[in-house]
Amino acid sequence: MSEPLHIELLQLAKEAASRAGELLRDGRPADLAVAATKSSPIDVVTEMDIAAEKLITGLISNRRPGDGLLGEEGSATEGTTGVRWVIDPLDGTVNYLYGLPTWSVSIAAEQNGETVVGVVAVPMRGEMFHAVRGSGARATGGWVGERRLTCRPAPPLEQALVSTGFNYVADVRAHQAEVAGKLIPRLRDIRRGGSAAVDLCDLAAGRLDGYYERGLHPWDLAAGELIAREAGALTGGRPGERPSGELTVAGTPGVFEPLQTLLEDFGAWHD
Repeated sequence: MSEPLHIELLQLAKEAASRAGELLRDGRPADLAVAATKSSPIDVVTEMDIAAEKLITGLISNRRPGDGLLGEEGSATEGTTGVRWVIDPLDGTVNYLYGLPTWSVSIAAEQNGETVVGVVAVPMRGEMFHAVRGSGARATGGWVGERRLTCRPAPPLEQALVSTGFNYVADVRAHQAEVAGKLIPRLRDIRRGGSAAVDLCDLAAGRLDGYYERGLHPWDLAAGELIAREAGALTGGRPGERPSGELTVAGTPGVFEPLQTLLEDFGAWHD
């Protein structure tokens, strides 16, 4: 049974994610991708990103004024309640810019430094994923009612479908490409979705067997990592460490450890 506080935080996160998702979906100009190489559409995306974060932080601050905030677009307050919200108002901005559906709103709530609630809304897929620590992960979408999420049974690593992401810094991207090149012969295949939060939720929903990425920020992974864990996935960073900007690895039991070992062997965490 979830604590009343966690239920309160979950409902607030779901409301904020839903409203921000509607803002981003309905406010996106239909011709945004026409001039995708010019500054104007990028400026529009930035404006939408900031507007979504303001909507989320405004709603949270109104309902729970003593809570701390950490947002991708600059929101940062300490708070006095022991609760801090970690917010990515638009995860997958390039997908959003080009009109691809894989972008999300990610909201997590931490209590005394531990993530206790995670919500990821994927408006263009009509899906919302959520989890409360110790109570499992669930989603609503193109099926009847609310669905409890469970990872896929673990295949042998050579039959695993694994997702990743790439940094925007050229030399980091080049190194990540080298690592991916070494991994591909050892896996079924690699996918690159463009939203870390969605990748982690797809792992939770049984659509992937594993995921890894270097260079993530707390707001990229906080909600999705909890959802994946509550669906039965294992998560970590380098061996013995927690997920971090250095390296984040997630996978079904049976895929996680060999994937993590290969990533360590291939130096996925450094230039």
